Amino acid sequence: MTSPTNDARLDFRLRSEVKAKIEEAAATSGQSVSDFAVSTLLRAADEILERQRMIRLSDRDFHQFMALIDSDAEPNEALQQAAARYKQRRA
Repeated sequence: MTSPTNDARLDFRLRSEVKAKIEEAAATSGQSVSDFAVSTLLRAADEILERQRMIRLSDRDFHQFMALIDSDAEPNEALQQAAARYKQRRA
């Protein structure tokens, strides 16, 4: 089995005190500076992208959504089918 190759680079400069703090944190976590930097950057990137992908509603849409939730209307066919698919996946 072959492992994927690291074929891209990020190069940047930073203050020496920042570098020292990063090196200390990497050592404390038992990682090389490169592994620590990559894992930390990747975790931050995942969090930012996940927040970006979350559904965002305008005030008008939020109030419309809440009104529908509070109403006594029966779910339409599409919603019933979606609920059934969800229940099948959870089983």
